Amino acid sequence: MITLLLLTRPLHPARLLFRLLLPLTLSSLLLLPGCGGKEEKGKKPVPVSTATAEKRTMPVELKAVGSVEAYASVAIKTRLGGQILEQFVRDGQDVRQGDPLFRIDPRPYEAAVREARAKLERDQALLKKAADDLRRYSGLIEKNVISREQYEQTEANAKSLAATIRLNQAELESRELDLSYTLISSPIDGRVGHILVTQGNVIKANDDRDLAVINQIRPIYVTFAVPEQHVTAILQRMHEGTLPVEAYSSSDGSFLESGALASLDNAVDKTTGTIKLKAVFSNEKILLWPGQFVRVTLSLSSREGVVVVPSRAVQAGNKGQYVYVVTAQNAAELRPVKVGTIMDGLTIIDSGLEGGETVVTEGQIRLVPGAPVQAAKGAAAPAGAEGAKP
Repeated sequence: MITLLLLTRPLHPARLLFRLLLPLTLSSLLLLPGCGGKEEKGKKPVPVSTATAEKRTMPVELKAVGSVEAYASVAIKTRLGGQILEQFVRDGQDVRQGDPLFRIDPRPYEAAVREARAKLERDQALLKKAADDLRRYSGLIEKNVISREQYEQTEANAKSLAATIRLNQAELESRELDLSYTLISSPIDGRVGHILVTQGNVIKANDDRDLAVINQIRPIYVTFAVPEQHVTAILQRMHEGTLPVEAYSSSDGSFLESGALASLDNAVDKTTGTIKLKAVFSNEKILLWPGQFVRVTLSLSSREGVVVVPSRAVQAGNKGQYVYVVTAQNAAELRPVKVGTIMDGLTIIDSGLEGGETVVTEGQIRLVPGAPVQAAKGAAAPAGAEGAKP
């Protein structure tokens, strides 16, 4: 009785709609896998950026950070005590060798010179009298008019006065030298820094204070350090000729001046494994300043006909370094390479790549060997477009 009631009871409209739609939904789900399989058969190309490997002549350069040093630096001190009577220079003034800088009050030293000269003149007069007496006594002793002892005493007096005169002459020279020290002159060409002791001050002999410091900045030195493995190559090139060095701004990388390697330190620093080098620059435009930090490029030699690619194209894997090469069929080919020197955004490829081949520079992470690629518009630029120097 109950079963009959369930069968004859009319269905709710929602349930009736569910029963009608269920078969259609199941049929649609069964058809979906077939449609998806057709889409997977055609792989979409991976968009990448590319560049062309080039053959060119590349310089072999060493890059470092260097500090600018004065070609010569002199701290001006006084040898004498006294008041600074005159000051001939001001802060930041350019001076030439021999230009006057300061004058110490010369009057005490002028008086000492006059005193020494007077002593010399007095003893010279006494010596003249002793010499005359000796000549007169030499004639008298032959006639036995005077005793031998008297003659010898006169001779000793003359010799003693001659020695005293030599002593007086040395003292006079010393006093004249002291007087010359009252005028302090520049020992080098250069630029004066801040005046540290000005006119009117009293200083003592060999005072600890510097009156001023003069730095020679034309020419000027730049000191920098390179790894010790380059020492042999640098020495060989120094024997062959001059090694060019270029200085660039440490802030924006702009070129400052070209110079030449001047010297190599006499030992490698064991703590850092580097050796110090010193380059000299004419600095005519005064773009280099003592204490300044600059970027330095030392040119050792050049390599002709080497293959170069942008450094971004070189990737590192478990088996070494590699690049992705775009084949004629626009497919990605993984190519192991041997890398040489890296400079200015370019990497020298010693082996594994030929000039003219196209390499991927961006998008390698989405690539697998054999994957189709599509170069971005305008991406196939030459390697030189990376901003490297030719």
